[in-house]
Amino acid sequence: MKNMTYRFFTAITLSSSLLLAACATDQQSAALFDLGPLRAQVPVSAGAALPALSIADIKAPIWLDSQAMFYRLNYANDLQPRPYAASKWTMAPAQLFLLRLKSRLSQAGGVVVPASDGAVNLPVLRIEADDFSQGFDSAGKSSANITMRASIFDGRILRAQKMFMKQVPTASADAQGGAAALAVASDAIIDEMAVWLATLPPKK
Repeated sequence: MKNMTYRFFTAITLSSSLLLAACATDQQSAALFDLGPLRAQVPVSAGAALPALSIADIKAPIWLDSQAMFYRLNYANDLQPRPYAASKWTMAPAQLFLLRLKSRLSQAGGVVVPASDGAVNLPVLRIEADDFSQGFDSAGKSSANITMRASIFDGRILRAQKMFMKQVPTASADAQGGAAALAVASDAIIDEMAVWLATLPPKK
C-alpha cells in the first residue's frame, strides 16, 4: 500500500513538473513585440501648441487586456478574435499605446502628467480602445486595425470627444507584419490626436 501511495505521489509530482516546464518553455519560446523605438516626429502644426494634460489609463475590453496578439479571419469568421499561439506583446496593447502617446506628446512639446497624480485644473484625456488587432481578408493579405475614442474632460464636464480609426496594410501576413503595421497605425493615430488636442478651444 505504501509503495502504491509513493508511486502515486511520484507520478503526480512528475506530471506537475512537466506541466510547469512546458509552460515555462512556451513563455520562453514566444516571440515578443512592442511598438518599436520612438521615431523623429514632425511638429504638430505651425502656431499650434499642445495643452498641458492629465492622461488617464486607457480602458480596453477584457479580450484586449492581456499580452495576447489578436487577429481575425475576416474571410472565415470576423466575429471571433483569435490569439497568436507563439507571439505576444511585451505588455497589454493599451499600455503600449499609452506609453507611446505620452512620449510622443512630450516630444512635441506637450506637458503630460498621469491622472493619478491628481494635477489640479488640468484637462483629463480619457481613451477607450475598441480594437487593436490584425485582420485577414485572405490567407495572404492582412491589415492592422485600431479604433479608439478620445474624450477631454474638465473635471466632470465633457469638453470634446472624437473617434480615431486607422487601417494599415501589413508587409507580411503574420504576427511580425501585424506588429509592424500596428506600430505604424498607432503613431498615425497619436499624430492625429496631437493635432486634435492642439486645435481644441481653450477651457471656458
